[in-house]
Amino acid sequence: MVLLSSTPKWPTFPDYFHDWALVDVETSGLRPGRDRVLSLAILTLDAQGNQTGEFSTLLNPGCDPGPVHVHGLTSDRLAGAPTFEEVAPQVGALLSSRVLVAHNAQFDYDFLAHEFAHVRSWVPVSRRLCTLALNRLVGPAAPDLKLGTLAEHYGVRQEKAHDAQDDVRVLSGILRGSLSAAEQLGLALPLLECPPRQDYKPYVPKTPCAYRNPGRLEPGGPLTQGMKVAITGETRVSREELVARSVSAGLNMMTSVSSQTSVVVTNDPGTGSAKLKRAADGGVPLVDEPTYLRLLETVRPGQAKSAARQRAAAQKLAGEPTAPPAPTPAVPVQRTVAPIEPTVRVDQPLSGRRVLVLGGTHDEAAEARARAVALGASAAVNLSASVSDVVVLPGGEEDRRVSRIAALGLRVHDAGWLFAPATQAMPSSAKTAAGHRPDTVSVLVRGAVLDLSDTGTAWTVTAAWSQQTACDVDVVAFAVDEHEQVSGDEDFVFYGAPEHPDGTVRLATDGPTEQAVTVDLDRLPLEAHRVVIAAAIDGAATFADVGAIEITATRGIGAAPVARATLDAATTERTMILAEFYRRGAGWRLRAVGQGYDHGLADLARGYGVDVAE
Repeated sequence: MVLLSSTPKWPTFPDYFHDWALVDVETSGLRPGRDRVLSLAILTLDAQGNQTGEFSTLLNPGCDPGPVHVHGLTSDRLAGAPTFEEVAPQVGALLSSRVLVAHNAQFDYDFLAHEFAHVRSWVPVSRRLCTLALNRLVGPAAPDLKLGTLAEHYGVRQEKAHDAQDDVRVLSGILRGSLSAAEQLGLALPLLECPPRQDYKPYVPKTPCAYRNPGRLEPGGPLTQGMKVAITGETRVSREELVARSVSAGLNMMTSVSSQTSVVVTNDPGTGSAKLKRAADGGVPLVDEPTYLRLLETVRPGQAKSAARQRAAAQKLAGEPTAPPAPTPAVPVQRTVAPIEPTVRVDQPLSGRRVLVLGGTHDEAAEARARAVALGASAAVNLSASVSDVVVLPGGEEDRRVSRIAALGLRVHDAGWLFAPATQAMPSSAKTAAGHRPDTVSVLVRGAVLDLSDTGTAWTVTAAWSQQTACDVDVVAFAVDEHEQVSGDEDFVFYGAPEHPDGTVRLATDGPTEQAVTVDLDRLPLEAHRVVIAAAIDGAATFADVGAIEITATRGIGAAPVARATLDAATTERTMILAEFYRRGAGWRLRAVGQGYDHGLADLARGYGVDVAE
């Protein structure tokens, strides 16, 4: 195993030679585009790790500073600070032609992108490196991957948390230690391309509807608050005004049509639009604009969602069920999930071990990984400091990582070891002399379920795959109702729309082979019964080309993993359901799924009711 010295040397591997711009921001909130940057620090390094520049400033955001108890930046302190527009040229010069580095880099990058957009410009950065993602690949023997924990692990002194200037100094030490560890493991850096963009726009939330959906509009009947209304085609009254009047009346305006749509407004039912086709297939009633405007004058009162929440809370206290068992999703190909199994017992032969499988056919490697998990190990998809054993199948001896594995002194086995594992007991101490920490995370097999006792903190499912993967993989999420349908297109979170308008579901891309979905379970609307997380392969490639996807569940960014699963699809499949959060009574559960389909992302999205353009 890798044992780092207390003062790691700057790496010598040429692929790690870049000019770096280390960045940290303190902000008025967590939503780029809505919240603003209050403090910014930048430290620049050359390719040999020598400091070449430093900049830090408070910023006057022109808004409430938000959680002062976290960052300590009051309105009075910020009143005399410059605006971002005043420092933008200097910031741009420091970032230009350098790789941006940050801990949870998407957060800092997106805030900077919106700040530059406010001054009608863009971030002059073409690549970024997330030290959180890098350390997920490294797998250091640390309790979690938070900035302070990694600082202690790499021997960096942290003086003042949540201070941008101190955080960026700490980040420079973490970068040095992380690069040194990655070099010892022979890892490719998870550099993410982020070409300059000018399409960042201020945060504009969808107006939430305060009422429950009462169902379909009956012929000749009235509109009722909470009804889901979709509009298609040209209208006499402007679309914006029609939506505004509808929202003011308590209706839920949708961008697509599903089985839950109450009515579709159209002046030309014969156009054959996608919305009208879906309405016809689902028996959704149609009304023309004059009829709809007349119905808007006398909208019947609806049932407030808050009342439903109060009843649910009362039922929870009384021990009564608040929701039926979740149904099987209505996706295009019937899903068959393996029976729920408990997590691996701690007394199994390979408990606490991380096993990396090299070589073999797709099916042979999948079988070996499944066997390792059945014996209590977790299956790794990349070489990391947490790997304890390597299984080499036919052809695996040609893997470029073999020499690195030998240099690290890892235990290497053939396939027969998985059927008669001769193991030494893992030490009970937190860390062995070689630096390996026994893996105490719950290992979920396909179909296994984890009860989420703490839903007050947002949960994150991170998906990672082999660094040797040649094709692109996209992680997506669907927030669906009890009928396994989205309420609107905004309930489909993907690379083109990485955040739900209300912020409850967010997609982050932390590297070329890692993406994460964060779900704020407590804030999901009552009609959201399930959040489905899937992976889709771009182009004609299949999961035979990708191999296994490893998912890790955490409470919060950088927190210690709570559970992980390694999922293999079949050779011909191009999309795979990875995991799902679903309601169970008054609480939530996480299920590892691992079900693949031969069709692509568009067909998968249509199965959940997303209006996908041809």
